[in-house]
Amino acid sequence: MASIPTPPAQPDDDPGTYVGRDDRDAEQVARSRGWSTVRMLPPGSIITMEFVAGRLNFEVDDHTVTRCWVG
Repeated sequence: MASIPTPPAQPDDDPGTYVGRDDRDAEQVARSRGWSTVRMLPPGSIITMEFVAGRLNFEVDDHTVTRCWVG
């Protein structure tokens, strides 16, 4: 029987610390903390909600992060 795969480790990071930051600064900080993918979305975007390990999502309005979540 095959073993259950172990998902890649997520960076130990609080998504709330990105809210209010400039989007370019937030992306740079996120990548330096180990996030492999940073996705920036305008408010109200229609997106798929599959979980992707190592991805940090930013909702950005006028170059400011207004919401942030993992996956």
